[in-house]
Amino acid sequence: MLDPKDERILRALVEDGRKPVVEIAEELGLPRATVQERLRKLVESGVIRRFVAVPDYSKVGRQVTAYVFVAFTSEENLSQRRLAEEVARIPGVYEVSVISGEWDILLKVRAGSVEEIGSLVVDRLRAIRGVEKTETCVAFQTIKETP
Repeated sequence: MLDPKDERILRALVEDGRKPVVEIAEELGLPRATVQERLRKLVESGVIRRFVAVPDYSKVGRQVTAYVFVAFTSEENLSQRRLAEEVARIPGVYEVSVISGEWDILLKVRAGSVEEIGSLVVDRLRAIRGVEKTETCVAFQTIKETP
């Protein structure tokens, strides 16, 4: 469990991973050395897994986001987890979650057009052994997204 100071540091970094330690310290009213040491411990303990750049996807030709539900059909020597791992290697697939309910896997995909999403689903995804059926929902607008 994180204490309140660690939670505040983590929240500041989630908002802006490039925010300087000095700035975080000033905003939180903590000494710079304290913030730096707590940040080091958050990284070493695995609470912070990595620092990443979050692009504006509309500026890199991937302005269309869709969510694809995938139904798994069990076949010999194929597991749901292995299927999810194979799907994760498809370019344009940004998130893969094994889920409960009517569907087995949920994907977040990005492309430059709805047609590209269709090609990804029809030509790439549905061609994979173990994919029984899919359902695609295109996002009209993303209100909130965290890395």
